[in-house]
Amino acid sequence: MAILQNHPTTGPENWDKDEIKDLTDPLIDDVYEYSKRLYAAGKRSVLVVLQGLDASGKDGLTRSLFQKVSPAWVNVHSFKKPSDDEFAHDFLWRIHKCAPAKGMITVFNRSHYEDILVPSVYGYIDKATIDARYEQINQFEQHLEANGTKVLKFFLNVSHEKQEEKLMERINMKEKHWKHSDGDWETRENWNEFIGVYETIFERCNPIPWHIIPCDHNWTKLYSTANILVNELKKMDLQYPELDSEKFAPDYTKSKNGY
Repeated sequence: MAILQNHPTTGPENWDKDEIKDLTDPLIDDVYEYSKRLYAAGKRSVLVVLQGLDASGKDGLTRSLFQKVSPAWVNVHSFKKPSDDEFAHDFLWRIHKCAPAKGMITVFNRSHYEDILVPSVYGYIDKATIDARYEQINQFEQHLEANGTKVLKFFLNVSHEKQEEKLMERINMKEKHWKHSDGDWETRENWNEFIGVYETIFERCNPIPWHIIPCDHNWTKLYSTANILVNELKKMDLQYPELDSEKFAPDYTKSKNGY
């Protein structure tokens, strides 16, 4: 568990909550602005991969990160147990179908990495097949980037103690009952096994790097993720397309009413 041991789940000790929240607000505005430019230009796309143990806050982060962005510009997909039709194809078949079109941001709330994690822990796929998937995933992600999709991978790093607190809220708070699943508690019993597989994923699937996000507090989670997303969007040099004036009829530009 060497990699995660170097990433505190609470964020740096010198972070002040109020200061970080003040820094986060303009970042959320930037997410809106760059998402609009991405959509307007229609030339590139972004894939945001969110992975994390149960109750790490993937849904809440998605909602907060894109709170100002038009729903027309963002898609969200969650990959759980494959259907019979999905299981009849290669494991990346269902994933590739949901990759973002040009101009779009797509969020994978759980992703192709579930096809390594779950069978590794529960052992229902042979080790050789799982072992081959690491490089297949690397090739898939590199293929997406080679064709204009920026891939951003985030692991939401929640502590064992905070996860229990969040899972208990789903039992004790009526408005959160809908989030409860007995299976989450069963998964928690295999905490070390899942973390161990994640450590291997971080080592073997890092040509496109992972970002480890501190998630015990929502404000550290949102700021850390938004900061990385905005910096990467800036690097894409997204520009609004030029006006194609040849498509305008002369009477539009010479309207007496100024319209």
